[in-house]
Amino acid sequence: MKSGNGRAMIVAGVMSGTSADGVDVALVKITSASGKRQIKLLGHHAVSYPAALRSAVLAAMDAKETSTAELAQLNWRLGMAYAEAVRAAVAKHPVKLDLVGCHGQTAYHQGKAAAYAGRQVACTWQLGEPALIAAELRVPVVSNFRPADMAVGGQGAPLVPLLDFVLFAHTGRTRVLQNIGGIGNLTVIPAGGTAADLIAFDTGPGNMVMDALMERFFQKKYDRGGSVAARGHVLDGVVKAVLQEAYFGQRPPKSAGREQFGGAFVTEFVRACEKAGGGQEDTVMTATALTAESIARAFDKFVRPLTKGTAVDYILSGGGTRNATLINMLRQRLEPLGCKVVMSDAVGLPSQAKEAAAFALLAWQTWHGQPGNIPAATGAKRSVVLGEICYG
Repeated sequence: MKSGNGRAMIVAGVMSGTSADGVDVALVKITSASGKRQIKLLGHHAVSYPAALRSAVLAAMDAKETSTAELAQLNWRLGMAYAEAVRAAVAKHPVKLDLVGCHGQTAYHQGKAAAYAGRQVACTWQLGEPALIAAELRVPVVSNFRPADMAVGGQGAPLVPLLDFVLFAHTGRTRVLQNIGGIGNLTVIPAGGTAADLIAFDTGPGNMVMDALMERFFQKKYDRGGSVAARGHVLDGVVKAVLQEAYFGQRPPKSAGREQFGGAFVTEFVRACEKAGGGQEDTVMTATALTAESIARAFDKFVRPLTKGTAVDYILSGGGTRNATLINMLRQRLEPLGCKVVMSDAVGLPSQAKEAAAFALLAWQTWHGQPGNIPAATGAKRSVVLGEICYG
């Protein structure tokens, strides 16, 4: 590991989220002078999981029972997939890599401690063997980012706020960075604030419930453009009932995943929609409305009181930005609350590349022995260096 000043580094950030649809790779040039980091996106490449691998990932994340052999095999198979994705990104955007930051595929995340074997335990587990990635690419790999934050009392999430601050902090405007991946998460950067002033938390389901319904009803990975939802009607009673659940009223910091909004949640959601008289398209539309309403309510309840009536740039990123029905709902709910809704592409970073770029930056931080978590976002007692390095 080296100090933060020096030559530029080319880092590949690798991200596969809770939607489990594939791998995003961001190739990023990072420089630092006098403690100020500069980040330039050199290229982005997305790779879908092969059908058999996606099935294995989804089965592991929602498993009621599995075997250690299957989990070990999946860990190594994902390592192969990540190495192949990075190699494809470099072939598309030729660069000489110095470092890789790989988030891995979350198999289980429990940010808050619960009773286990006589003690209170919080835990997280991301799959994707880094030794294999490093050996294949002949480049050091930083992985396993979340545990260090959890070891000092944090929830291990969200970790993207560091990138949000570096790229989007503004002296005169409050900015909310809302990512809509499998889970929705936001970062609030007060105008002229420091990293210590950030607020960040998971708002609830992003694409996860919508995608699961599309898979169940129509054998499609997602609702392209929100076209299926647009043919349905919102079952308001179902949305209101779900938003009464404890997670939505819990104050930040907080994090969520498939443990809250995975297969069991989707099954109950379908039953509630059927009981309310909704068809398949109505159920997809209601899930879309749930995502939009949970995001808007999170802003209204936990963020808006802190803005003191000033205008807010509400910057959207993630796969959900391709769902026109969802984006229209968000505009209708957020703009009356004083938000200017824009896509991250319009302010310097393609929405699909953002989370992968975040883990490129976090890998750079680790390589230079610098903290990567923001305690105000994760609830950690202190800042810590994240991740583990595997040398190629």
